[in-house]
Amino acid sequence: MTLRPLIASDKNQWLVLWAGYLHFCETKLSDEITQTTWQRLLSDTGHQGIGYFNDQGKMLGFVHYLFHDSTWSANGYCYLEDLFVSEAARAQGAGKALIESVYEEAQKAGITRVYWHTNEGNKTARNLYDKVATLSDFIQYRIEK
Repeated sequence: MTLRPLIASDKNQWLVLWAGYLHFCETKLSDEITQTTWQRLLSDTGHQGIGYFNDQGKMLGFVHYLFHDSTWSANGYCYLEDLFVSEAARAQGAGKALIESVYEEAQKAGITRVYWHTNEGNKTARNLYDKVATLSDFIQYRIEK
């Protein structure tokens, strides 16, 4: 298995996994948002992506993350925004490897915290998250318009 930053030629494989991720999240996004997301992952906007590939070069998962400033840290934090592994590759270490790859990138950048959120009912993912991170007691509020 190989972990590496996403590149332009990964787009078609990423699109398939992205569609699976959106289906899992029970949401739909416009093609414009999908294209904007892909472009951000390949540009210098701060968004970054890492793919998890098998020995034949097939992408089996991805993680997207973003470094950002913080009022509580001189070096900022890292928000792990999206994590998805294809059903065929689940429970084989792909998710853990993707999370660890973000940790490694954060450490290289001097980032002191990597954080993310998930749905409370996402038990499969939470089993992994409980092994690699500490559950925060913070509650998320949001306003959407």
